[in-house]
Amino acid sequence: MAKVCVVLSGCGVYDGSEIHEAVLTMYFLDKYGAELLIAAPNKEQLHVVNHLTGEVAERESRNVLVESARIARGNIKDLKDVSADDFDALIFPGGFGAAKNLTTFAIDGVDCQIDPEVKRIVRETIEAKKPLAAICIAPVLVAKALEGTGIKTKITIGTDENVASAIENLGANHISCPVKEAVVDEENKIITTPAYMLGQRISEVAEGIEKTVKKLLDFVK
Repeated sequence: MAKVCVVLSGCGVYDGSEIHEAVLTMYFLDKYGAELLIAAPNKEQLHVVNHLTGEVAERESRNVLVESARIARGNIKDLKDVSADDFDALIFPGGFGAAKNLTTFAIDGVDCQIDPEVKRIVRETIEAKKPLAAICIAPVLVAKALEGTGIKTKITIGTDENVASAIENLGANHISCPVKEAVVDEENKIITTPAYMLGQRISEVAEGIEKTVKKLLDFVK
């Protein structure tokens, strides 16, 4: 049984992990026989967003690990306690948390910073020649983690020209992709899919995530 590490970034599309993407990722991993290892960095969120109004909740703070534990049903590890030796493959669901808490891409664009533990786990995975996948906006963090390494991976966030340009500036090769499909970098064993960067319906997002998970597990075999 393959063990797959799912890295979350909070709970809720506007300030954490996109919940549909996270749950679909875990569902398909379980459906195809993988064991789950769920992790998140133990840090404060950039901010808290009221998901009813879309407004930032001033003077409110939440912890990424604590919020991610809601999705993981409490079975979660601090990312600093996880290494590439602990799993066979790595996957990042999307949501603004990937661009606000795992990186600062939502604020700083191509000049963003990346959480040191996220950078470490991505690079460890690549160095160990283990597969990884990223969903929705999360491919940005893969590009940032590999910036300066000389690894020219090909990834997708769909068709958004501004984000695609930023990915190219970070040193990756962006490939346009429809929501129901995934881009596979065979050489580096990296799979990406647009999900809600393009999708309007959970069913079409699910198709792309299912293909991503199946290919991720194929790489483990």
